Amino acid sequence: MDTTPAPAAPSGETPVRIAELDLTRPGELRRPGGGPCRLTGRQALALVRAAGRPLGTVTARAPEGHPERLGAALHAAAHRRFDAAARHPAPAPEDDPAGEEPVVSVVVCTHDRPDLLTRCLDSLLRTRYPYLDAIVVDNAPADDTVRRLLPQRYGRRVRYLREPVPGLARARNRGLAAARGEICAFADDDLILDPHWLPALVAGFRAAPRTACVTGLVLPAELDTRAQLLLERYGGYGKGFTPRDYTLRTRTGDPLHPFATGRLGTGANMAFRTAVLRAVGGFDPATSTGTPALGGEDLLAFHLVLTAGHTVSYRPDAIVWHPHRRELDTLPRQAFGLGAGFGAYLAAAVHRRPRLLATLLPLLPRGLWRTAHRAAGTGTATGAGASTDADTAATTAAVTVEPGDPDPLLRALRRRELLGLLYGPLGYLRSLRAQRRAEARIAEHRLAERRIAERRRAERRYAQREPTESQLTDGAGR
Repeated sequence: MDTTPAPAAPSGETPVRIAELDLTRPGELRRPGGGPCRLTGRQALALVRAAGRPLGTVTARAPEGHPERLGAALHAAAHRRFDAAARHPAPAPEDDPAGEEPVVSVVVCTHDRPDLLTRCLDSLLRTRYPYLDAIVVDNAPADDTVRRLLPQRYGRRVRYLREPVPGLARARNRGLAAARGEICAFADDDLILDPHWLPALVAGFRAAPRTACVTGLVLPAELDTRAQLLLERYGGYGKGFTPRDYTLRTRTGDPLHPFATGRLGTGANMAFRTAVLRAVGGFDPATSTGTPALGGEDLLAFHLVLTAGHTVSYRPDAIVWHPHRRELDTLPRQAFGLGAGFGAYLAAAVHRRPRLLATLLPLLPRGLWRTAHRAAGTGTATGAGASTDADTAATTAAVTVEPGDPDPLLRALRRRELLGLLYGPLGYLRSLRAQRRAEARIAEHRLAERRIAERRRAERRYAQREPTESQLTDGAGR
């Protein structure tokens, strides 16, 4: 049982405890991803379900002086808001009547974070899906800790691959190349995966034959520190609880449509038809976390799928929990990275299809203005592209500190995001040059390996043909 009290939050902000509850199980609270908990503290946010189906989020505060009543307050708030929806829940996705559930390859890329990786893999192997091909890609590891850990902890249930060149896109491509499943899903190594995550993704593909990509909901796993609270107020990763299907014809209302692919989902929770993702070239290594571009490979992949004539579907019942970074000094870098990744994605899209520049340029002024002037909690107009529906607003309501002027740090983060957006095309060009140098080094290394192998084969053949000293002596005696 989790009875740990909420830690004190700096600067007058109150931590928000995170839980999930099911209206069909009175009084029960669970931690993100499973396991019972008992909340104490001043305020909490819960994912509310009805018979396992997610309905939305709700927030509550404990009565003054009674932090032990926080759980009861949360249940009461959930019933007030969602009782009507619970009486008429959406139908659960049905199994394939032919019994032909597809194999799903899940690629988890990691870099020197074995503790987080094991938590993610433990949650992955608890997902309720029988046809799982689990792959871990170890990206430029400092040692062989992960390689030794996986067989000891998981046996043959998880495959290990190593990608020596740094970059998340390269790691994802390494996993994509090895995927055996009809569907290839990607999860970050710090996530906690909901038990229904994989079935919900598969149901998203089954719902529409032209769907080539399904994205899901990302919820905060904890909101204990000021940095985590501010990131959620800034926009977070959530896209709301309304399912949506996107094509190039879908009107989103975003001034950067159809380039605002951040509204479609996030790289922390996405799956593709394997053949389609391979056909569009996988992920661009020059738009990748871990490179000068700082990100954007997921946004570009969504764009390529759309422009190839396919549908991207957002399914909020495919849920993962993301632990935001706890340190306040990481927020400016995150905001800059969001903008830079979006700018790099735009540069990459134009680099691939130069005629897109004529469509993009007239949209940029209004898009930049919206990024600079949006209110806190309405999602980012560039990198994160969060939805602004009422369900998403519930999280923002939970983490608002006091009414009044926006936090000056939020305004500073918006400026950092704009600076990142301006840097993005330059970052992409730098990354492109670095990737070309890396490809040249890889080609040289492979050529050297082939030459060494050929030389060794030639030496073996020569050794087999050349007579030994004893054979020469025997021949002379005869």
